[in-house]
Amino acid sequence: MYRIIARTQLASFTTCLVIEAPAVARSARAGQFVIVRADEKGERVPLTIADFDRGRGTITLVVQPVGRSTGQICARAAGESLSDVAGPLGNPSELIDGAAASGAVVCIGGGIGIAPIYPIARELKARGNRVITIIGARSADYLFWEDRLKAVSDEVHVATDDGSRGTKGFVTEPLARLIAAGTPIDRVVAIGPLIMMKNVANTTRPHGIRTIVSLNAIMVDGTGMCGSCRVTVGGKTRFSCVDGPEFDAHAVDFDELLARGRRYAAEEGAARDEYMHEKDGVPLCLTRR
Repeated sequence: MYRIIARTQLASFTTCLVIEAPAVARSARAGQFVIVRADEKGERVPLTIADFDRGRGTITLVVQPVGRSTGQICARAAGESLSDVAGPLGNPSELIDGAAASGAVVCIGGGIGIAPIYPIARELKARGNRVITIIGARSADYLFWEDRLKAVSDEVHVATDDGSRGTKGFVTEPLARLIAAGTPIDRVVAIGPLIMMKNVANTTRPHGIRTIVSLNAIMVDGTGMCGSCRVTVGGKTRFSCVDGPEFDAHAVDFDELLARGRRYAAEEGAARDEYMHEKDGVPLCLTRR
């Protein structure tokens, strides 16, 4: 069992869990993920590691209760435990030293993708890179960790769909402005919803800017055996769990991924509706603070 050391509500429908997992923390590197089960009958959920502390033996996960399984994970309180935390899995992020970079590294986090972009930005900054971070969400209520990212970035730009914080629009708008202004950019790292990463790739492609995305595709075992997380990259089949999760954004078949992501929408919706019943008008998984 993996004990939850702390639980906080970061933003609307966004829960942060600090979990006692010394073996995972000891080996974790930016960009890797774990597979979590709330209990012995729970679904295996892949979650990118948002932070780790080797000294304390803890890892940090940021989760949104979008379905039954993530709702069960978010409902756990400090002092309670998760059944399984397997990892670290996947390859660590492709990082460069500042001396080898010809320009800035732009780190983009959309929605829940803000969490896993943090350790990447931190490591890039520690290696002497100029780091420009862009974070975005539907509204200000869904933003978090702006202060953390400011501490490891040279610039931070914020975008919200409704304009309640920062630029009104998507993360691609600050990115396009940076490119139009002639800002030297060595590469872009983007993590977030598939449609966001596709649009980031479309923004950088005409300018030949190397762009990396992290693909949290559908997974079951996380070790390359089930084939559920297959993606087409450069016309070849790859597996997110063992070949990724990071890939060249300009080579990813996003349309195929978007179609696959909708394949289990009916089943996911039914499970969510069954679990997310309300108590005094508030989803059960959000009643604990």
